[in-house]
Parts: sequence; C-alpha cells; structure tokens
Amino acid sequence: MQETSNHSIRLWLPLVVFAILCGFAGGVLYARAPERRPLLNATSSSASGTVAGIGQLPPSSVDAKDVDFSLFWEVWALMKEKYYDQSISDKDLFYGALAGLAQAPKDPYTTFFPPKEAEEFQTSLSGKFSGIGAEIGMKNEQLQIVAPLPETPAEKAGLRPGDWIVKIDGTETTGMTVDKAVHLIRGPKGTKVTLNIFRPEGKKPPFDVEIIRDTIQIFSVKSKMLPEQVAYIEVSSFAEDTTSGFQKALRQLIPQKPKGIILDLRNNPGGFLQTSVEMAGSWVGDQVVVKERRQGKIVEQLMGEGDGRLSTIPTVVLVNEASASAAEIVAGALQDYGKATVVGMKTFGKGSVQDYQGLPDGAGIKITIAEWVTPKERTINKEGLTPDIVVDRTLEDYEAKRDPQLERAIGILTGTATSTAGIPTSASSTR
Repeated sequence: MQETSNHSIRLWLPLVVFAILCGFAGGVLYARAPERRPLLNATSSSASGTVAGIGQLPPSSVDAKDVDFSLFWEVWALMKEKYYDQSISDKDLFYGALAGLAQAPKDPYTTFFPPKEAEEFQTSLSGKFSGIGAEIGMKNEQLQIVAPLPETPAEKAGLRPGDWIVKIDGTETTGMTVDKAVHLIRGPKGTKVTLNIFRPEGKKPPFDVEIIRDTIQIFSVKSKMLPEQVAYIEVSSFAEDTTSGFQKALRQLIPQKPKGIILDLRNNPGGFLQTSVEMAGSWVGDQVVVKERRQGKIVEQLMGEGDGRLSTIPTVVLVNEASASAAEIVAGALQDYGKATVVGMKTFGKGSVQDYQGLPDGAGIKITIAEWVTPKERTINKEGLTPDIVVDRTLEDYEAKRDPQLERAIGILTGTATSTAGIPTSASSTR
C-alpha cells in the first residue's frame, strides 16, 4: 500500500477479484475514506427519526435544465402510498434509489453497497472469506462462470468456463449485478449453494449444481519439463504466491535449456496487477507493460520490473475465453512486443479500473473510472485479445482429455506444427 494523502489510500489490489472474494468486480481499486459534504437545512426530526440532507443543493455538475428532482419525491410518495407491501422501509427505498443510480451506466462493475454489503466487500478484500472457488463475470448481459479455479469446489462440481448462471438458490439472475451475485454465492464454509446452470454449447436444458462452500487455498503456479524438452508453466491466477512460484519454476526449468516456454494462461481470471507487471518484465524488461486510459486519454504507464532474461527464448502463450484481466495484460504485452506467439481463443475482455469510495453511513460505492490498454494501446475491456493462431478446444476435446491448443504450442516450439502462421520471425519482432 502506498499512502497518497491523509484520507486517500491507493491499493494495488486484484485486477479481478475471485468469486471466493468479491466476484469479477476487479480492477485496481482506489479506496478512499468517507467524505462529508456541507448541507443546507441539514436535518429534520420527527418522532420516527431524523431525515438528513433536506435542502442540500445538487452537485454543480448537475444540469438544472435536464433534471427535476421533484419527480424523484413524487415517485417516492407513490411508492409509499400504493406499493402493496407497506413493510418496505424508507431506508430500503433510499438505498434502492442509490443502487439504481449506480446501475444507470449499465456497467456491471459499478455498484452501490448498503452498509452491511459494504462491510462484506471490504472484508472479502482482506482475504477472510470462504466460497466456491470460481470467477464470475458479466458478458453480453449474461452472468456466467469465467473460470473455476483448480482443485476448488467449483471445479469438483463440474462447472466450466462459459456456463451461464441462471439462478442462485432459486433467485433469477436476470438483471443482477456481479457483486449481488457474489454476495449470494459466498457464505460460510460447509454451507451449500445451488446454482442453476445453462451450458450454451450443450443440448441439455438448465440443470442444478449443488456446491459446498469451502476455504479456498490455491497454488497458482505449476510447472514441468515436457518430453519434447519444452518448459511448461501454468499460471492459474495472479495471486500472492505467483511471483515466488514463477521464479521457482524458472530456476528449475531454465538450466535444463528448453527449446522454448509455454506460458499457459487459460482459465486464468486475473489477480494482482503488480504481479502481472513483474511477470511480463521477464520478457519485456523495463518497457511499458500496460497503460491506463481515462476518458480517451492515457494517464499512466506501468513499466516492466523484470530483467528480460526470457526475451530470447521462443515462447507461446496459451489463452482462451476465460483468460481475463491480469492474464490479458501479460498476453497483450508479450504479443505487442513480439516476445511470444499467442495461441488459443479470444480472451474474455476485462480491463477496467474501479474506484471504491466509503460513505459516511457505512455504505460504499465502486465506480469504473478507467480502462487498461496494451503497450500499443489496443483495447482490452469488452474487446478481448485475438490470438495470433486461433485453436479451439471443444467440449468433446475436454471429455476425451484432448488438448489441441497445447499440442499446437508444442508443435510451434519444436518445429512440428502443421501451420506456422502468426509465429514471430525473431524474438525482437513487433506487431
């Protein structure tokens, strides 16, 4: 953490925070202390309580010609008068209105949190949680599984990337935000959650999957030397142990003088920004790894922090539809500089930055404020990255334990691939 003022703390937190944490809610978060604004005619008291903020002027950015706040109060009065269930409280109406305000941009990662949910959100960032071990996200307005993490309840229950989440414990997910879905999915260790799943590539109707929540412990890096004398490094997330695991893999594999390296980022939902920058630096050195763009302007560039020692070793990066965020940052940087051939399917397309603001009553709001782009300023968010060589891995391949993407990567590095389209002519070539 790096302190920037008395009331503002910039957190290099996960780009994509797991569903075991807070869902596909990620981005770099800028966490701020609650702000209090001056009020006019600040309070009004009655036997039932106190109403604060009466007569407060709207922000100067509000166009008075376009907004008539009397309509808000008219709708409020109609809800109080006509809604059939009069148990709805004024506070519920108030927080519901604020939630609607946050949903107006139709951005699944901009969310208002009432106090209890705000507390849970911040607790999840501290790592004190349990869940199912799956990353969830919103794509084409559909809540879906981005990636089940290895050896977690989600993977053991058979969830797959691209599965649609139709219901959570019987509650329809249509119109539900990612954060709300995560709130419903997360729970104490040993408890059960039932997800109603639709699998688009299959022919069966939606079906229920019962999952027992657990504490999630993940070793994010696995590595081995393949029989073809190719170093294989699988990175399932960019977590706290990733940097040490990656460096350990290099210490074990590089002395064996491999013909090349396969960096497998498939089903990798992302993680810590700093970790992705460090990993990319192993190939690109101190060059730009990723840029931050706000309102069409580049406002920051993050440089690689590695020594570039892998820059001359032929490399293939494997990606698929569940490669997201930090994984896309690494793949995009290596692709832009011609340090690797990217093989697989188009990536998920998650590259946005969120600002989390604590509010005076314990509530909070998370707002998307920027997006990440590659060194050549290709857009990641909503677009994803297109591989140099497109190779699918179908449902039939999974069931038969075939991996045509890995086979193509091995073929590229050993010179036995049937097609070499898109392979860099040298380690220093660019795209």
